[in-house]
Amino acid sequence: MNKVILMGRLTRDPEVRYTQTSNTLVASFSLAVNRRFVKQGEERQADFINVVAWGKLGEFCSKYYKKGQQVAVTGRIQTRTWDDDQGQKHYVTEVVAEEAYFAEGKRDASGDTSNFDATFGTMPSANTGSDFEVSSGDDLPF
Repeated sequence: MNKVILMGRLTRDPEVRYTQTSNTLVASFSLAVNRRFVKQGEERQADFINVVAWGKLGEFCSKYYKKGQQVAVTGRIQTRTWDDDQGQKHYVTEVVAEEAYFAEGKRDASGDTSNFDATFGTMPSANTGSDFEVSSGDDLPF
């Protein structure tokens, strides 16, 4: 099974591009994910993980995700290789997002998130329209 669950902060705004063959949107971004444990006397370490989101999910991420925002992503790890113009082989490992969520409340104009309202954003299921669903946290059990 290849399943990844990440929660971290965006290191930059998502970058959008389109495939040459089918003109499919793909958004790419990087998450800074804190390591679980801190060695005594050292600062907390973080891993910087590249994420790609395709199609409607990529559109959602590019529209609503901004640098510094805390988000959660589920997906799968994928590796790929390619040769550049000089014949040098390149390797990349990235997470292909299948779901994306907000992991903190909305920020007010000052950047404060103290009015956390448990708002999450998800992609709609395949049988709904193209609008994005954002549900309030009123019906959450916590």
